[in-house]
Amino acid sequence: MAFEGLTSRLQNVFGKLRGRGKLTEDDVNEAMREVRLALLEADVNFKVVKDFIAKVKEKAVGQEVLKSFTPAMVVIDIVNKELTELMGGTQSKLAKSNKPPTVVLMAGLQGAGKTTLTGKLANLLKSQNHKPLLVAGDIYRPAAIKQLEVLGGQIGVPVFTLGDQVSPVEIAKQGVQKAKDEGLDYVLIDTAGRLQIDEALMEEIKNIHDAVDPDEVLLVVDAMTGQEAVNVAQSFHEKLELTGVVLTKLDGDTRGGAALSVKAVTGCPIKFASTGEKIDQLEAFHPDRMASRILGMGDMLSLIEKAQANIDADKAAEMERKMRNAEFTLEDFLEQMEQVRKMGPLDQLLDMMPGMGKLKNMPNFKVDEKQIARTEAIVKSMTRQEKQKPDVINFSRRKRIAAGSGTTVADVNRLLRQFEDMKKMMKQFSGLMGPGGKGPKGGMKALKNMMGKGKGGMKFPF
Repeated sequence: MAFEGLTSRLQNVFGKLRGRGKLTEDDVNEAMREVRLALLEADVNFKVVKDFIAKVKEKAVGQEVLKSFTPAMVVIDIVNKELTELMGGTQSKLAKSNKPPTVVLMAGLQGAGKTTLTGKLANLLKSQNHKPLLVAGDIYRPAAIKQLEVLGGQIGVPVFTLGDQVSPVEIAKQGVQKAKDEGLDYVLIDTAGRLQIDEALMEEIKNIHDAVDPDEVLLVVDAMTGQEAVNVAQSFHEKLELTGVVLTKLDGDTRGGAALSVKAVTGCPIKFASTGEKIDQLEAFHPDRMASRILGMGDMLSLIEKAQANIDADKAAEMERKMRNAEFTLEDFLEQMEQVRKMGPLDQLLDMMPGMGKLKNMPNFKVDEKQIARTEAIVKSMTRQEKQKPDVINFSRRKRIAAGSGTTVADVNRLLRQFEDMKKMMKQFSGLMGPGGKGPKGGMKALKNMMGKGKGGMKFPF
């Protein structure tokens, strides 16, 4: 996951600060030295690191910080604000032309994932009730046009193409005209991948730019190339006047140096970040939320947005009622599991929860997606009666379920045992928040029982 190493290092630094009642200037300097090393290890541009540390140190050694009752928290707050500023301060939204269509020109190196990203952006715009048109302007890469047509078909977005014998400039011009004629409000022009040293191709994309006068010029860069991604952005910006950057493969880059450097070096905001291979795994880039994730504070706003987009509100309300009344069945559990999985990989969801970063680093903690698949297979191998009333599952039924799911009887036993534990935990949890709750004292007692004090903590059936 992005920033994994940086998050871990920063949490260690701030953990030491929190252990001290008062801070001296030397304490702050020592902490900043460690923050500097952590940022450099994350492949953040050297000059960016130098400026960042200078700004934080200037604010952190003020008297109001050193004399504060919670100086460590004040320092963390300063780092959080400066990280947010480093990545652009506020979310930079996609332009919207007063006179549709809004023209978006996509640029980038070969292999950066530009065509896929163009499809993802069209899918995101469609989900926001826009009417995009994809324009296949990459006539050089074999199957690039076909790839865009397949993506368009998957998401139900029209694709404009004139084949690979017409110049990309003409394709772009006619594509924009088609969008005007058909009342479409966004045109996304996919272009050939090019190297910043390839003068002929750079000249061609400049000609496309001049022909269609785009509202947005987005550079697609592979976050996993680290510092090189920033150098690429700088080169393209000098020749094309970029309006924004989109980071692909951010989920695979454990360092995150590109995300932290690109705005400071080029002045171009990061507008979107791709967080996975699926067509719907593209997020608007929020600097404040990303800073919060980096510091291990989670990102509840993004988590809530994912839940609202993927979880059926009526089903969630019915599920809450069943939990409260102890009517929750394995059938319900399977349905809930499928809804949660729609939100994305569990690893990414955990990163959005405050404090979960430390839990993920514990030696016995592991999110096993294969185990989740096994759990789903076990439940799907049960009859409807068995899902609704697990008490009827005797030994012969357990053998049949294990054989049908490709697991063992021990796996089935473990799931049934943990499901019963989870039902008890849910009943206790509903006492904290359901109608006629137990009040503060009862709530605290229920919370302690739920956390399994001295019994190894909570256990889930996956």
